[in-house]
Amino acid sequence: MNTMSSCEEAAQDPLPEIRRPRLVPLRGVPLPDIFLQNWEAVEKFRAKPTDLLIATYPKQGTTWMQEIVDFILHDGDPVRCRRADMQSRIPFLEFAYSGHVPSGLDLLAKLASPRVIKTHLPFQLLPKSFLEQKCKMIYCARNGKDNLVSFYHFDLMNKLQPDPGSWEGYFQRYLHGNVSYGLWHDHVKGWWESKERFPILYIFYEDMKEDPRREILKVMTFLRKELPDAAVDNIVHHTSFQSMKGNPMSNYSTVPANIFDTSVSSFMRKGEVGDWKNYFTVAQDEAFEDDYQRRTRGSALRFRTVL
Repeated sequence: MNTMSSCEEAAQDPLPEIRRPRLVPLRGVPLPDIFLQNWEAVEKFRAKPTDLLIATYPKQGTTWMQEIVDFILHDGDPVRCRRADMQSRIPFLEFAYSGHVPSGLDLLAKLASPRVIKTHLPFQLLPKSFLEQKCKMIYCARNGKDNLVSFYHFDLMNKLQPDPGSWEGYFQRYLHGNVSYGLWHDHVKGWWESKERFPILYIFYEDMKEDPRREILKVMTFLRKELPDAAVDNIVHHTSFQSMKGNPMSNYSTVPANIFDTSVSSFMRKGEVGDWKNYFTVAQDEAFEDDYQRRTRGSALRFRTVL
């Protein structure tokens, strides 16, 4: 069986130098312009009742949750979970880079059901078919301070994101929602407020770091999947940060170097809670806290920024 990924195939023919995209608002949410080339088809995407959606704001444990879900669905078998790279196993719904690599929709068209699908879309932009078909959805949320730091480093190395510029400038743009997918606050709140009306499991990154086995069992219960203790132990081991960082099927090392410039930053960088303390000044911490309190006033949603 040929398991060569789409990105590995593309890497054999060097891609031209990447033009970083610009952000274009879609119903008030800024998205990379290259994604909007495919938006009409994404909006009309026909989900199936057996589809499972993994949703996050960027850099909130997306790949971690994808790997956990794939391992659960394949009974903790690491061989079956190395059948292809992550972007082929669990396609990125709205991703599009026309003429260079297959879109998320292209990859989804090749997958047999049941499919697992990734998205970073805020709840209000989600294709309606996911709701109409009553698809199960897992949302992973991360505290905004660590998310900001991680997103900044990701944008430095990912040529399919706008140039992040300086740390100080990026900090201000993040607080004002002038980054891909808009305001973090709106994103995490939108999914949080929707979980009472739709089949959404809302998981916190910090809880996953604190006790991965406990959170894996929550996901298994949500998916109505029972596994023996040995299989769960296997999942905990193989979905640890260090295991995934060394696994080319989950660490995105198959992405061509002119898209992901790992000389700037690795895709899987630290995976820690509290790393924001190494970057935030006292003034930035105060500014973030003031902004957070203002934007989340009245919400029961709470985050831990240290463990």
